Order: sequence, then structure tokens, then C-alpha cells
Amino acid sequence: MLGLILLVAAFLFWMLLIPSLFCFAVAAYFVYARHLLSPKGRNVQSQIWDSVVSNLDWNGQGKALDIGCGNGALTIKVAKKHPEATVTGIDYWGARWEYSKDTCEANAKAEGVQDRVTFQKANASKLPFEDGYFDAAVSNFCFHEVADAKDKREVIREAIRVVKKSGKFTFQDLFLLKTVYGEPQDLVATIKSWGVTKVEFIETRNAPFIPSALKLPFMVGRMAIIKGEK
Repeated sequence: MLGLILLVAAFLFWMLLIPSLFCFAVAAYFVYARHLLSPKGRNVQSQIWDSVVSNLDWNGQGKALDIGCGNGALTIKVAKKHPEATVTGIDYWGARWEYSKDTCEANAKAEGVQDRVTFQKANASKLPFEDGYFDAAVSNFCFHEVADAKDKREVIREAIRVVKKSGKFTFQDLFLLKTVYGEPQDLVATIKSWGVTKVEFIETRNAPFIPSALKLPFMVGRMAIIKGEK
């Protein structure tokens, strides 16, 4: 009888230990991933934004749009690189959108670009701008999050709609997620079919600044850039 009790106890011990170790490993991974992305760690998040800015082949003359601006980091980076440009950041933000907008404006002021940057609430699937209103457009990890767009390719099309003819664009998202965007070559062909002059697909998941730990599919392992000229 004692042997049976010990056997059951050992079984329960391992049944509880294995899930606990798994949960601990998952938690430890995400803590480490956050460290890599954070300014206090490897600052990979900032380098991801930088990859968008560096791939925008624009002379900085005129107006630019950042779609899904979050806390305004990419918007500000575009404004700082192009001191003669005006930049608009849009985001849906959610229920506390006024607080988020205030945060963006405070960040812009801290970086000294508040006179050339504006922020407003807007839906990426229905941008409140006329056709060809902007000279350039950027976006980072936004399109796949647009809940009211069943076909995320239509969000790309809407973003390009507000770029003027010969204007430039650089969008970074999970473009290698085939269940959402299809095959890369088909996506590029679709964008060209909208009358876009130049389209280039870059697998930024392979950028040298991306640590191996972040290249998992649920992190940035499906990250890529679509850039071009309308």
C-alpha cells in the first residue's frame, strides 16, 4: 500500500513539475525578449523602426504619413531624419486615445520636432485623407492588427492610395505570414496591379541586428518590408 502511495505521489509530482517548468521557461523567454527589445537591453525595437526609415527612399520634401504610430516613435524618427518635412502620425489607439495622443505629442516635444509633427486618431482601413495627399508613407507592424479589414492587403492598398504619384512608401509588417498575405511574389504582383510603379520585398527578419532569440515565428520571424514608388 505504501509503495502505491509513493508511486502516485511521484506521478503527481512529475505531472505538476513538467507544466511548471514549461511555464517558467516561457515566462523567462518573454522576459529575455523584452530585454532585447528594450532601450535598457539591446534596443532592437528602435533598430526595427530605423530599418523602416533607412528603407524610405525619399528626399524629405513635403508631407509624410506614419500609419499605426503607437507612441509616435517612428513618426519622430522620420521627422528627425527629414528636417524640412511635416509628418502626421495616425493610430486608432483605443478607448484611451486622448491619453495616447498626448503621449505622442509629449514625445515629439522632447525630441524637438513638435512644430513639424501632428497626431490624430484614425482607422488604417479608412484613412481620412484625399487620394495622393502625402509625398511619403511609412508603417511598422500595424496592418495585420487592423481588425475591421478581413483582407489585410486592402490595408496596404488604402495606405498607398493616400500617397501621390511618384511618392515613396515603406511598410514593415508580418508580410511573410502566408495565411494573411499569401506568397511574397504574389503580394508584390498584386500591389503592382494597383498601378504602383516600383515594389521591392525585403526579408528584414534576416537583418544582422535581429538576435536569434527573436527570430521565432511568433516574434519577428515573419517580418519583412514592402517599399517602393507609386
